[in-house]
Amino acid sequence: MLEKFRAAKAAEIEALLALDKADKLPEPYAGERPDFLRALWESGPGAIIAEYKRASPSRGDIELGVSPEQAALAYKQAGAAALSVLTEETYFKGHIDFLERIRPVGLPMLRKDFILHPLQVIATAATPASAVLLIARMLEEDELDEMIDLAQVLGLAAVVEVFDEDDLAKALACEPEIIQVNNRDLDTLTTDLGVSLGLIEEKDEDQIWISASGIKTPEDVARLVDAGYDALLVGTSLMSGGDPGAALRKLRGK
Repeated sequence: MLEKFRAAKAAEIEALLALDKADKLPEPYAGERPDFLRALWESGPGAIIAEYKRASPSRGDIELGVSPEQAALAYKQAGAAALSVLTEETYFKGHIDFLERIRPVGLPMLRKDFILHPLQVIATAATPASAVLLIARMLEEDELDEMIDLAQVLGLAAVVEVFDEDDLAKALACEPEIIQVNNRDLDTLTTDLGVSLGLIEEKDEDQIWISASGIKTPEDVARLVDAGYDALLVGTSLMSGGDPGAALRKLRGK
């Protein structure tokens, strides 16, 4: 599955390379970025990163009738600490322009996409996103380390995502501030919270750890928080049904 995602990003990377060669890369965003890391520290443990997610490879279309603006405002009103915004177009029906459309809501935003080249980090820094997702399995250790450093220089938090112990070892070697454990099996596309529960033993007290995928109930949230997770990233269960704000309040037990 990750190789399909890699292929889907080839045209974007080629376009950025052409812009770089012509010295026409977009300028860094000049506005204020809400602090992603601080938002999670101040709202955790149990901070919810609510995701705007229109579709996925495992579910197909999830919710196409709720706009980015509507979802983001509903999430803020329901108590989200931060937002995750899917910008991948082919498989998730996202768009990088969603970041600008959501910006007025005022919550820190994570750009969730398949970031494979440093120029994509630079392009992210040209948006109002506060953080960028880096998937450890899709990068060599030196590439991951370089892009974490680049993100920090550009004022972005780097969220390093892992799926298993090997990914985690690679990530920890780069000393990231934020680790995200994805509970999804990339072969079967099923989810198992046991992945998060097993890897949390490696957590450093100075790091923020996020659990993602398969989180559906207040009991799931409580179980992960009790295990040591600072934040939970939730998308599908909030977007399904057409009322993401109500779904988030229910998840938070409100």
